[in-house]
Amino acid sequence: MRKSVLLSSVFVFALLLVGINATEYIAKEEEAVKEVILNGYAHGAFNELNPEAMAETFHKDFAIFSVNGEEIGRYPISKWIESTKKRKESTEFDPENNVWEPEFTNISVTGNAASVELELHHKGKHVFTDYLSLLKFESGWKVVAKVYHRHQ
Repeated sequence: MRKSVLLSSVFVFALLLVGINATEYIAKEEEAVKEVILNGYAHGAFNELNPEAMAETFHKDFAIFSVNGEEIGRYPISKWIESTKKRKESTEFDPENNVWEPEFTNISVTGNAASVELELHHKGKHVFTDYLSLLKFESGWKVVAKVYHRHQ
């Protein structure tokens, strides 16, 4: 009987350790995803208009998907990076007027897949709600797709 109680105790302790390690792993991955989104998306694509950070953050096959009548519009990362470069080089670009505030409303990680719901605010106004899909490659987390809603 005593051996049975000891084995049960060891088993429960092992389960607790596995649960704690899994929770720590998920929290660590959620933080890594958040950093990728802040550095390459919120700051790279919006605040700093940094095409190099964008190229590092987004997978080469990334696209923004949107509704176009009954069709799906697809805006590839190559076009987005090019338009970001042009916008930053424009004489009308004012970095002080280009401040976007990201607010994470949800981050979910399962294995090598993650999703992020992010609100983007400009001058105190909620402008976009973005839904970003990420995959973890050998090189790290990459954003692979985006759908969004633009608030009026």
